[in-house]
Amino acid sequence: MEPGSTVSAVRSQRVLCGEEIRPAVILIKEGKIHSILPDSEASAHTAGKVLDVGNSLVMPGIVDCHVHVNEPGRTTWEGYWTATRAAAAGGVTTIVDMPLNSIPPTTTLGNFHEKLRAATGQCFVDTAFWGGVIPDNQLELRPMVQAGVAGFKCFLIHSGVDEFPHVSDADLHAAMKQLQGTDSVLLFHAEREVQHPAAEKGDPHEYSTFLRSRPDIMELEAIRTVTQLCLQYQVRCHIVHLSSAQPLELIRAARQAGAPLTVETTHHYLNLTAENIPARATQFKCCPPIRDTANQELLWSALKAGEIDMVVSDHSPCTPDLKCLDRGDFTQAWGGISSLQFGLSLFWTSASKRGFSFSDAARLLCKEPAQLCRLDNQKGSLVPGHDADLVIWDPEKEFTVKEDNIHHKNKLTPYLGLALQGKVKGTIVRGRVVYSHGSFSSQPLGKHLFIKHKTPAPL
Repeated sequence: MEPGSTVSAVRSQRVLCGEEIRPAVILIKEGKIHSILPDSEASAHTAGKVLDVGNSLVMPGIVDCHVHVNEPGRTTWEGYWTATRAAAAGGVTTIVDMPLNSIPPTTTLGNFHEKLRAATGQCFVDTAFWGGVIPDNQLELRPMVQAGVAGFKCFLIHSGVDEFPHVSDADLHAAMKQLQGTDSVLLFHAEREVQHPAAEKGDPHEYSTFLRSRPDIMELEAIRTVTQLCLQYQVRCHIVHLSSAQPLELIRAARQAGAPLTVETTHHYLNLTAENIPARATQFKCCPPIRDTANQELLWSALKAGEIDMVVSDHSPCTPDLKCLDRGDFTQAWGGISSLQFGLSLFWTSASKRGFSFSDAARLLCKEPAQLCRLDNQKGSLVPGHDADLVIWDPEKEFTVKEDNIHHKNKLTPYLGLALQGKVKGTIVRGRVVYSHGSFSSQPLGKHLFIKHKTPAPL
């Protein structure tokens, strides 16, 4: 499995074929899956060299549709070269880059082109792009749809960066009118400022102080707004990084009433709990916050029941100084968690103990995220005609997260020192090996993905 090499067939004793795991050979032609044959029938069809990975599990490459790469403008935080290498090392074959925290943000067609220039020649995995909805940019949305952005993200609360302001109800109505008929999707950071008894002044070094400042009701009220808009306009809506289980009832009711609504949660909400965050450990800060164990179990139940559609990283890195580690002040630290490289292992470590199957993992980490972005005609499943994007991994193998095996630009993560189950051995993007046993292809092999949307009637 030489990094950079082209693969024409992959054989394994464990290939995820639909719902089941079985011995098979995946035949690859021109970067696409040509066919998947039982091992016994494959020899007549494999004239080229077969990559035999033994008992390693072969699954569709992970599609992580919530990644903050931050380039251009904040490349000291992260950049395409480092982010996409980290992705490849974690079995991620496609990322979708968020419209912030880059400068400029992806909120105009011109800014989108600037983003594309910054990413060109730097991506080790395939990369698609979200646009952003901010006040008064509604006339930029359709040009960006036609240019191939996957959809749009907005905030209902301060985003953390001034160049990406949050929207009012009037802005949302204006954006929804533009998006009707496009089959695009609007993503919501679903927290709203609400009048709650101000969190009593607590110790800023204690995580509980920060947690009290972002109560569940902020998510509940935001999601109430989202469900109403989704039903009114019938524009696809998506709730990013659901942290609280409280709004699940609202989401359920909206879907039953016909809202085209999807929901994601993240690896940190499924793996970390408020009770176990040490004082001053600001690497655990993110928004919405990590909540308690009882809430986490409700998220897992909702995932099992199909009420949460997918699991993503929300990889949101920054430089260590912005985490205020020296002061350990949760109220001042930047909110965001780095995890792009470890999503598959984080998920499997916890999910395997809760009775989730490999096909569940592929659905939640690959198929559903691809569907959200309208990439499901080429990504997220092992089927003939799809891109030959594969992760080759050992679900039984344990490893420990250490600074020297992290490929993100900044090594700060709450997972340092954690033993995880499920080690990625190799990552193949469109039939080419981009990562193998700790080594990368010498050149970036990823490409930009542009989404083909419907052309709506003029307003």
